[in-house]
Amino acid sequence: MSTSDQQQLQKIIQSFPDQPILVVGDLMLDRFVWGRVERISPEAPVPVVEVERESVHLGGAANVACNLAVLKGRPLLVGVVGCDEAGDRLVEELHRQEISSEGVVRASDRTTTIKTRILAHHQQVCRTDRECKEPLSQGVLGKMRGAYQTFLDQAKGIILSDYAKGVLLPDLVLDLIRDCREAKKFVAVDPKAGDFSVYRGASLITPNKKEAERASGVEIVDQASFIQAGQKLLELTASEYLLITRGEKGMTLFEGKEHSHIPTVAREVFDVTGAGDTVIASLTLAVAAGASMGEAATLANHAAGVVVGKLGTAAATPEELLSSIG
Repeated sequence: MSTSDQQQLQKIIQSFPDQPILVVGDLMLDRFVWGRVERISPEAPVPVVEVERESVHLGGAANVACNLAVLKGRPLLVGVVGCDEAGDRLVEELHRQEISSEGVVRASDRTTTIKTRILAHHQQVCRTDRECKEPLSQGVLGKMRGAYQTFLDQAKGIILSDYAKGVLLPDLVLDLIRDCREAKKFVAVDPKAGDFSVYRGASLITPNKKEAERASGVEIVDQASFIQAGQKLLELTASEYLLITRGEKGMTLFEGKEHSHIPTVAREVFDVTGAGDTVIASLTLAVAAGASMGEAATLANHAAGVVVGKLGTAAATPEELLSSIG
């Protein structure tokens, strides 16, 4: 990277503070149980984890908001939690991170999604999920629509964080994207739907390789099939950009008939949990701060390289991002 490129990226990061980004999607609570293993259970061939401590972190769309907040942006969060202890804890964690819960709707007919990861000696032993995937009721859906419409005008960019938990229903997604485009807002989607046509008209879609393969129907086995899958998804979604994340191989940005590869900058990978949230948060924030799509994707790549070097759900700070750029 040239000195002028570094200076430009540094300038963009310095413009992050207070950029308002609207985040709509599935809110989750990530719970971590940390311990050690010294024996195998006599009841079954499984390790016995002796618990040493527990911690909770924001997950899903809430983790996207957390990433924005850590980068000094101003997240405007809209989502749904249950009227339960986990929902209370999630809202408390939002407040601890100085993220407003004004757009968080409480639903008595849903449980708050909790992903519990059990780790021993810095390795994940297993994960348990408690979740509700039923579609939102009309009453809750109406409250969500009201919340995002309240925030839309002030947002410099919009992120749809889809984890397929029944919140981002097809009709809601299509309405959101239409409203964003009519308001001339940049809208980025982290997809989970099998049919990407539901995201038609988004400015940017950020699937990983597996999601791109499934949605395009193209088995990715080499560079030619990878490009074929990317072009097919661009046509299907009529999006301006498509960014496919490829793990240790970095990421590839598609625009029209062109594509460019961005190699990974991760030095050591400990945990990929939440890396996709970091990518879409940092990229959208960069665009709001005036970056070109290429510059934004480069910054997102550096942010992802920072968080995969940490254990658990994590976020990159502006200082870490500046250090990664050099």
